Amino acid sequence: MYKLKIDSLDKKPKLWNLLIIAIVTVAASVVLALAYGEKATLAITIIFDVFYTVAFILLIRAFLRQLRYNPYSYNTIFYFGFAVFDLFVLVTTLVVTIRGGGSQKLISTVLYSARNYIVITSPFILFFSVALCISNISLMRHEGRRPINTIGIILSVLMVGGAVLIFLSERLGISELFINIFAAFYLYFECLIIGTMVANAIAVRIQPDPDRDFIIILGCALRKDGTPTPLLKGRVDRAVEFYNKQKEETGKEATFITSGGRGHDEVASESAVMKKYLLDMGIPESSIIEEDQSRDTNENMKFSKQKIEAVNPQGKVTYATTNFHVFRSGIYARRAKMKAIGIGAKTKWYFWPNASVRELGGLLIAHKVKQAIIILSIIAFYTLLTLSQ
Repeated sequence: MYKLKIDSLDKKPKLWNLLIIAIVTVAASVVLALAYGEKATLAITIIFDVFYTVAFILLIRAFLRQLRYNPYSYNTIFYFGFAVFDLFVLVTTLVVTIRGGGSQKLISTVLYSARNYIVITSPFILFFSVALCISNISLMRHEGRRPINTIGIILSVLMVGGAVLIFLSERLGISELFINIFAAFYLYFECLIIGTMVANAIAVRIQPDPDRDFIIILGCALRKDGTPTPLLKGRVDRAVEFYNKQKEETGKEATFITSGGRGHDEVASESAVMKKYLLDMGIPESSIIEEDQSRDTNENMKFSKQKIEAVNPQGKVTYATTNFHVFRSGIYARRAKMKAIGIGAKTKWYFWPNASVRELGGLLIAHKVKQAIIILSIIAFYTLLTLSQ
């Protein structure tokens, strides 16, 4: 398994230096353009090449440092997703420099970078959309045609439709300003998808050391008869697997915390059902603590921490959930001021794409203020660039 030295940095990585460098880059370019006109074109393009090179290095460095500081963070997604886009813009501006394009060519390159990026990554968009549709069809066949199981198909249609709209914008006579802003939004969402896929892949490969005092098992919906679903069994089985491995390697026995309340359509609490399943597997009752009040992942972590603090405030914690849920669960654990490390249970392949989209949606909703700031910045940036043409 991937061994990453997480929680090994005390300071959270920040990118204020990148903002300062961006302001200096724009200011220097404006001064050169006003003072020397077209004669300064080469110098300006070189300045932008240097800026995008530095930006890429800073984004990758921030991404790696964020993994060491806290891998369960929205910033992990953001840093990696935009590092990939920045690399693309760097390549395109280098082409302008080598070919000796004018200042307007440089502005056009930056302005159309979002649209060009979508064109270049269209094979990924198509592949992802098709895979999302196929997985959703399989999901509905196995789990029923519930509205939540159609999210992937809806998103696939929107992604392909958005890409087609950008491709045909000139033929359709769509406003330049509108299509540039639309392409920027599309780019932002695509970067988040790529970043989320990478963050999830890393999160499920992090293996906690065999020194855990507590193992939180996150609940999920039960069957109508009150028995655990395969998804819930997988989480409990994964927790017990880690418990047995740790006991074998170090002799240390962890305490299970079964976390999950009773839904309005459930005959028992998820916690009670998990406890029974653990008892049937031979786990002693003295090694199980029930947390049966939580209604979602956020409360799972919050209420489980209260149970832990009542027993051993300094205890080391891991949590067991489904593999696609490890990353977002880790975010909620950190919000609860709990440095827990997640372990993921394997699940059917058709759960992954749809669940990943749902996880991304949950992250976006949880960071509404940050999203608003980024969206407004995108509108302002592309509006100014379009009007400068």
